[in-house]
Amino acid sequence: MSEGEAALRFDHVGRHYGDLRAVDDVSLAIPNGQFVALVGASGSGKSTLLKTVNRLTVPDTGRVLIHGEDAADLPVAALRRRIGYVFQGIGLFPHMSVAENIAIGPRLSGERLGEARISELLALVELDTAMARRMPDALSGGQRQRVGVARALAGEPNLLLMDEPFGALDPITRDALGERVRALHHNLGLTTVMVTHDMAEALLLAERVLVMDRGRIVADETPLALLEGAGGSIAQGLVAVPREQARRLAALPGAGPA
Repeated sequence: MSEGEAALRFDHVGRHYGDLRAVDDVSLAIPNGQFVALVGASGSGKSTLLKTVNRLTVPDTGRVLIHGEDAADLPVAALRRRIGYVFQGIGLFPHMSVAENIAIGPRLSGERLGEARISELLALVELDTAMARRMPDALSGGQRQRVGVARALAGEPNLLLMDEPFGALDPITRDALGERVRALHHNLGLTTVMVTHDMAEALLLAERVLVMDRGRIVADETPLALLEGAGGSIAQGLVAVPREQARRLAALPGAGPA
């Protein structure tokens, strides 16, 4: 694969904090249109690696290439305009309405989003257009995160980054929003990278799963390959959790086929 064929490429990327190698010589390419889950235990480096893409974290070594362009050579505002980013803590501005939160990225780039575009973005994330006038504290956690996704899409990016986007949500809301994001990925032709510690979520949503440990990529597999035992001991240790949960559920009285 040439550099121009990859939506995103990490070329020997490293980020160190003293003796800690948070990201340790990572090289990989993500083609256009792929949905990738980046999985690992806390402290494995997955969020740090994600943040090197839009320069929230600057690598000490190596390069991050976006459609063949070195992210370090692009003005930060222009770089972030091309990338949708969904934060772990949602990160809505509490003093701004839903509409103002959604429009903040384009506004910082000198573009004004009209009411029609705001309504379109709310519809994409399955929220009523009347919510545009509400303040964040009037929304549920799931609604706030949907607004966060709408904000990430406001600049019409082709690359969507998500850092533990559903971690604070209840299971039903988490599942529904995950399915919505997967549909948006397909319908809008996005390239998506999602950081998660939940292997079940990665297996269900992504088409490619990258497993990190101590700053390195230790497995790069499809969900099916992981379920069939590929990826090595660290990856299989993560897969074992949802597999054991499924086994225990199946063993509950009355859990057999009707």
